[in-house]
Amino acid sequence: MAYLIEFADRAARDLEALYVEKNAAESQAASRWYNGLEEAVYALANYPRRCPVATEARKLRRELRHLLYGKKPHVYRVIYEVDESRQTVWVLTVRHGARRKLKAADVK
Repeated sequence: MAYLIEFADRAARDLEALYVEKNAAESQAASRWYNGLEEAVYALANYPRRCPVATEARKLRRELRHLLYGKKPHVYRVIYEVDESRQTVWVLTVRHGARRKLKAADVK
């Protein structure tokens, strides 16, 4: 059974900012990259537990996972958690892999 993909407000803002930052409206290469990122996120609907537990999960006491997308040095992390009771994947944030680790305030 496929899971529903839901985006937190922060994740939606992150994706919108990436779209603008990468200039996906004007560049075919950037548009392909952005569409690939979206496809990778929506592929979590079939196998949400295929990605590893995020390093911040233990400290934040949440079962956060992260999907890595892109090639070095342009790797992005999609941080999400799986709600089994609702069969939903909650995408919490999308951030560059080189950014500092998450804090509790980042995933409210």
